[in-house]
Amino acid sequence: MPITSKLPQVGTTIFTVMSKLASDSGAINLSQGFPGFDCDPVLLDLVNKYMRAGFNQYAPMSGVPVLRERVAEKTKLVHGIDLNSESEVTIVSGATEALYAAVTAVVKQGDEVILFDPAYDSYAPAIELNGGKPVFVPLELPYFSVNWEKVKSAISDKTRLIMVNTPHNPSGYVWTQQDLDTLAELIEDKDILVVSDEVYEHITFDGRAHLSLLTHASLRERTFVCGSFGKTFHVTGWKIGYCLAPPKLTEEFRKIHQFLTFSTATPLQYALADYLSVPSRYLALPDFYQKKRDLFCDGLKNTPFEFTPAQGSFFQMVSYAHLSQESDYVLAVRLTKEIGVASIPISVFFSDKKDHKILRFCFAKEESDLLRALNKLQDIII
Repeated sequence: MPITSKLPQVGTTIFTVMSKLASDSGAINLSQGFPGFDCDPVLLDLVNKYMRAGFNQYAPMSGVPVLRERVAEKTKLVHGIDLNSESEVTIVSGATEALYAAVTAVVKQGDEVILFDPAYDSYAPAIELNGGKPVFVPLELPYFSVNWEKVKSAISDKTRLIMVNTPHNPSGYVWTQQDLDTLAELIEDKDILVVSDEVYEHITFDGRAHLSLLTHASLRERTFVCGSFGKTFHVTGWKIGYCLAPPKLTEEFRKIHQFLTFSTATPLQYALADYLSVPSRYLALPDFYQKKRDLFCDGLKNTPFEFTPAQGSFFQMVSYAHLSQESDYVLAVRLTKEIGVASIPISVFFSDKKDHKILRFCFAKEESDLLRALNKLQDIII
């Protein structure tokens, strides 16, 4: 039977493509954004503890109470914000689900949603599946900062939502207080909501603070903040995250969440609740990842690439525009096959697939793998 695709332009994601190519080529995989090392054995022991204790049936739809309480405590400690764990915190099956549920909760047919371009690849499909129209506002190279005049021009009477990502993927740009203040000023008298993807909230560098949109009083009242335990605790395969939002937005969010996944794996939730009781386990992450970023960037100085060290996330972008006009996709494939290092061509993040001759490498890997990759990259010919 013929099927009319709801996403006719969507194929297999570049992350799947490049990870498979890396596997097939025996390459070091610095493409897809997952840690190349395991989580803390203590966390694994906690999961085993709760599985064996019989915590293996459905969790409450909104998440087990103790984990929601721990998330609220973490938010208070890190951001100084008091959340009601019952009405403002929801545990979800990964941040991608949180993003989709938030968009679905508020976007209707004909609504416009502003995206900062380049954007993570799940944003636009979520909007389109709900009848909305993505409106792309290009970020300013080389730092991928926001041009607020362009945002102002993009806002119309159909704008329902603005999607934020800080620290930003793929660039690592971290929003400033001025960014938050300007966004708040632009939408203060408009019926516009915000979805903020903050999955790299604990991964910022050089003393730079992550400023959650929760920390801005007027933005907090209209924002869904989406977070990820997978990114924070090196367990991306668990697909577990959370959404923080004021009560009325949470109410609508949960209406969607309950029909997407209903609830999230029970023993994982109890294990994470226990693990979060020691704040140093997430407060130490900036130093942990900065050592990896610095190691990688020091090695990149011996390659022909040009770069500015990432402000946050666990990605480092490099430019080869001064060396070649070869497409970023072709180069990424060639480097994977010929020298054995896989990366992501960032043209895939742009709505128009514009090629700025930039590759993205993930440095959330073992030091030995980073050093091997850097040794290979020193010998590239572009």
